[in-house]
Amino acid sequence: MAAPTEDNEELVQEDYYAWLNVDRKATLDEINNAFRRLSKIYHPDKHHGEPNKKEAETMFSKIKKAHEVLSDKHTRTIYDIYGEKGLDCGMELVAKTKSPAEIIAEFERIQREREERRLQQRTNPRGTITIGIDATDMFDHYDLDPENESFIPYFEVNNMTLSQSVEAPLTLSDTVTFGGNIEAQNGNGNGNIMMMWKRLISEKSWTELELNSGNGFGCSIKGFRRITNTMYGTVGGGLNMTPRGIRPAFSAMLVSQFGNIQGRLLWTAGLSTSMSTIVVYDTVKRHAVLTVQVGIPNSFVSLSYTHKFQDDDDSKLRGAIRVGVFSTILECAVEKKITEYSTLGATMLVGIPTGVTLRIKLSRGRQTFLFPIHLSDHLSPSAMFYGTAVPFMLYHAMRILVIKPYLQDQKKKDIEKKQEEHSDMLFKKKMEAEAAVHLMQETVQRIIEEETEKNGLIVVKALYGKLDDKSENGFVEGKYIDVAVPLQCLVKNSSLLIPEKNSKTGLLGFYDPCLGEEKSLSIRYKFRGKLHHVILGDFEPVKIPMKKHTLKDNDSNGGRSKS
Repeated sequence: MAAPTEDNEELVQEDYYAWLNVDRKATLDEINNAFRRLSKIYHPDKHHGEPNKKEAETMFSKIKKAHEVLSDKHTRTIYDIYGEKGLDCGMELVAKTKSPAEIIAEFERIQREREERRLQQRTNPRGTITIGIDATDMFDHYDLDPENESFIPYFEVNNMTLSQSVEAPLTLSDTVTFGGNIEAQNGNGNGNIMMMWKRLISEKSWTELELNSGNGFGCSIKGFRRITNTMYGTVGGGLNMTPRGIRPAFSAMLVSQFGNIQGRLLWTAGLSTSMSTIVVYDTVKRHAVLTVQVGIPNSFVSLSYTHKFQDDDDSKLRGAIRVGVFSTILECAVEKKITEYSTLGATMLVGIPTGVTLRIKLSRGRQTFLFPIHLSDHLSPSAMFYGTAVPFMLYHAMRILVIKPYLQDQKKKDIEKKQEEHSDMLFKKKMEAEAAVHLMQETVQRIIEEETEKNGLIVVKALYGKLDDKSENGFVEGKYIDVAVPLQCLVKNSSLLIPEKNSKTGLLGFYDPCLGEEKSLSIRYKFRGKLHHVILGDFEPVKIPMKKHTLKDNDSNGGRSKS
């Protein structure tokens, strides 16, 4: 059986707040009251018989541990920030430190030491492959033989660039990056190699030194400094050896942030000299950039707007216009996330005198593949139409025939892998949940009797897991568990409350029947003689009874209400 990975460990982490069924902002009195209430149910002295006492000891040790951690401000601080794993070394810090701030500082020091050891074995490779294609023969074809009716367009790969870099962190303050690129265009090729060292001087500043060699040797140094909370700047300079001699280069940038608006002033001098003013507006849904550049040899004004859709594909739609001394370009782009780590984008560029170009971009992790396809040297309506319509149709065909089936199969395999990795842990939690339910029976019977006498809240049926509205009985067989008993045990004064942001999986008497899959909670209950029903998401708060959950008389057997 595969060992659990670090990323998947969060799926089975214990939730102390859920154990006690208290909010993450609960006061010490609320935590103590919750512990006292649960102690009446799970304390070993409350049960008779060796099996029951052993089950009670296990459950009582769980809630006692949760109470000890959450009732102490030191350990609670560590748990809130770093989770259960933070307690492994956090407990040792409590005896050495006094305040939560000191504990956090000491814990972060230990974490930094661990991170430094991990950094020695970690690199971050990045790469970009660009393949330029000349497809102008499709729309600008000139037939030298009018009698030849056959036409096969000619495509040519006119340039190719390969760049790769590897980032090697030495310490938490020092990082070295090695990289290089190779370029071939129209039968001619060249390349260069680069080494960059970056040092973090403080939380407010860093500096980097870069050396490169190829057609000539070059070196540069750049520094960053945060001036205020809303302003920072960079300054850089360098020397480049060219066939015409040594050429110096300088740059400086000042950036100021005003809420969602960022302003930049950029000055560069060297082979080209320019002064740029850039205004950036960025929110969750919108991103706009206005650039005005005055310089030699080129001056231009550009405006771009990107709309970010809040959907599963992280879709982005971008439009831009750039008007300069030598050219005018219109740009329309769309980008979609096709898998968890892959993004596909297409950009149509129409300009004078550049013509029509379609740029395809595929990003996979830290690798990027670019395919600029030059369709026409002039403004050709047919090139614009086919450059837009054909990729659109091809993408949707691939999405239906290839991408969706692949993602569904991959998701299924990932879920199966997670369930296999944690099968022992899940079985243990299932046994603990069944033991907790067994120990609740006496308390639940008492609560039901009390609620029945005052015509209060009675949980008739409650299911937790993957719920499917399309199945005959309303649920997927084998993907849910019966949680009527643990929910009834939480009823107090004809009310059932479960705080927000607490997964129901962590509640006593619950376990995860479908690890990695979306879960819901269905509750059918009686209150004041009327039947109610509600379906809630895993992290939604539970607050019943509520009038809107009441079922209609003619729908009392099968209807349901959604919160």
